[in-house]
Amino acid sequence: MSERTHTCGGLRASDMGTEATLMGWVHRVRDLGSLIFVDIRDRYGLTQVVARDDENLLARTKRLKPEFVVEVSGTVERRSEDTLNPKISTGEVEVAIREIRVLSEAKRPPFQIADETPVAEDLRLKYRYLDLRRERMQRNMQLRHRVLMATRRCLDEQGFLDIETPVLAKSTPEGARDYLVPSRLRPGEFFALPQSPQIFKQILMVGGMDRYFQIARCFRDEDLRSDRQPEFTQIDMEISFATPDLVFGIVEHLMQAIFAVRDESIDTPFPRLSYAEAMDRYGSDKPDLRVAMEIVDVSDVFAESSFRVFQETVTAGGAIRALVVPKAGRYSRSQVDKLVDEAIEMGAQGLVWVRRGSEGDVQSSILKVAGPETLGRLLEVAGAGMSDLVLVAAGTPHVASGLLGRLRLRLAKREGLLDEGRRSLTWVVDFPMFEWSEAEGRHVSMHHPFTAPRDEDRDRLNGDLGAVRAKAYDLVLNGNEIGGGSIRIHERSLQRQIFELLRISDEDARSRFGFFLEALDYGTPPHGGIALGVDRIVALLAGEPSIRDVIAFPKTAAAVDLMSGAPSTVAAHQLRELNLRPQP
Repeated sequence: MSERTHTCGGLRASDMGTEATLMGWVHRVRDLGSLIFVDIRDRYGLTQVVARDDENLLARTKRLKPEFVVEVSGTVERRSEDTLNPKISTGEVEVAIREIRVLSEAKRPPFQIADETPVAEDLRLKYRYLDLRRERMQRNMQLRHRVLMATRRCLDEQGFLDIETPVLAKSTPEGARDYLVPSRLRPGEFFALPQSPQIFKQILMVGGMDRYFQIARCFRDEDLRSDRQPEFTQIDMEISFATPDLVFGIVEHLMQAIFAVRDESIDTPFPRLSYAEAMDRYGSDKPDLRVAMEIVDVSDVFAESSFRVFQETVTAGGAIRALVVPKAGRYSRSQVDKLVDEAIEMGAQGLVWVRRGSEGDVQSSILKVAGPETLGRLLEVAGAGMSDLVLVAAGTPHVASGLLGRLRLRLAKREGLLDEGRRSLTWVVDFPMFEWSEAEGRHVSMHHPFTAPRDEDRDRLNGDLGAVRAKAYDLVLNGNEIGGGSIRIHERSLQRQIFELLRISDEDARSRFGFFLEALDYGTPPHGGIALGVDRIVALLAGEPSIRDVIAFPKTAAAVDLMSGAPSTVAAHQLRELNLRPQP
C-alpha cells in the first residue's frame, strides 16, 4: 500500500497537473464501456476518478463494487464542462487513474449507503458500521466532535480544569437504579457505574479545585423510554463561590461557543421564568417559547358563575385555565369535537370550548349552563379575537395548565404556529425543593438531596415543605430540557436537616454518603454547578428527532445493542469467579 497524498475531499482546481493517491470506499460506479467513472468516498468528501484507454485498467475497474476499499493513483485533471459538479468541494476536478488496487472487498450491503433512502432503525443499528458511513451519520459525528472541542476550548479559557472522576464508584442510589459491577477481589461487594459525578465534583470543590468540568459518561438503569439511553454523555461543571447568576453567565457563554460551530449566533442573557410561572403560562417546566400562545387564568370569571362545575372547582381551591388558539374559530363542529376527544385521550375529564360566531354571538359547549354574559367576559379576559377559539380546562392549577400545555404544542405544530427557524433558550428557576411521592409515602427531592433551598425559604423547612423553593435551575432549548443544576448545600447541619426531611436516617446517610458528609466538616466553600446533555444538544443542533442518530453506538429503547448483542449471558466460570450463581 502506498502513502495517501490527499483525502477524497481535498483536491481543488489548484491541484490540476499533480499526482495524487486517494484511498477510500467505492461510492458509485458508472460504466460507459470505454470510459468508467468511479466516485471514491471517505469522511472528508468524494472525488470522481476515471479509467480510460488502458484495456487492462478498464477490466480491473469494471470489477469494482460499491463499498470496496480501494487505492487510486493518477493525475489530477479538470472535469469536462458537462461533468462539473458545483454541489461538492471537488466538483471541478477528477483523477485520471494510472493504477488502482483493491484493498478490501465487500459483500453487498443490506441497505443503500450511497443515498439517504430511509432504512428501518433496527437494521441501521444492527449494521451500525455501515450506517456510520452514510453522509447523515458522518455529518452528525463531525458535528458532535466540533461541539465537544468548542466546549473544551471555552471552559479552558474560563479557568476550568478537566478532571476525571471514578467510573467504578460506591452505590448511592437516589432516583434511577444503578448499574452494579461485582468485585472479584471482595466477594459479595459491588461497585456502581455513576449516574452522574455529583458527589465527586462537590468533593473537588472541597479540595480547592475551584472550577471543574468533565465530558462525563453516565449510566442509569431506567425503565424503557423512547429517547433515553442507559449510557449517555454530559458536560459536567462545578464552580466554587458560585451564584446562579455566575453559573448562568458561564453557561450562556458556552452555549454561544457551541452554536458558533453551526455559524449560528444567539442572544444573551437568556430569559428566565420561575417554575411556577412556566407551569401557569405554558403548562410545562420546559416551555417552548417558539409558540406565542400562553395559558390564561380565568378563575375569577367563574368564581360566582352559574356553571356549578367550574364554580365549585374555584371554591375548592382549583383553577380554570384558558388557551386562545389563533384563527381556530373557523373550525367546524366536528373538528372542535375531535379536539375534545384528544383532550380526553390525554387524561382530561373534559374540555370546554368558546368562540364568537360570524354575527358576534357567543358559541360554546356550555352556553346553556354558563350563559352568554359569563362566556363573553371569558373571551374578553382571555384576549380572544373574533376568529379565535378558546379552550378551557378545570382542575388543580398544574393539571389544568398541564393539559392545555400539551394541547398548545400539538395545535402549534398542526396549525403552523411554531416558529421553526428560531432557537429559544430559556432558564427555568426556583423549582420546588420537594415533591410528594405517593409510591414512597414521603417527600422526595425534585432535583437531588444536595440542592440548597432559597435563603428566604429556609424557615419553611420547619413547616410547609411544598412551599420551599430550591436554588435549582434548568436550561431549556425549544421545549427540551438540555441541562439542569443547582447551588449545593455546603453546611453539614443543613444537609443533615434535609436528609431528615427526606426520611433518610443518620445510619442510612452514613452508609450511602458518609465519605461526602465527612468532607463537609473540613471547610467547604459555597458552590454550585450544572450538567448539560451532550446527546440532546447535538441532536437539536443537527435537526435529528432522536439522540440515537448522534451517538456512534446507541442502544435501542429496550437498552439492547443490536450490533454486538449486548447484554448477553456470560460463561458459568466467569460468574463463579465473581461469586455469583448462574441462572438455573
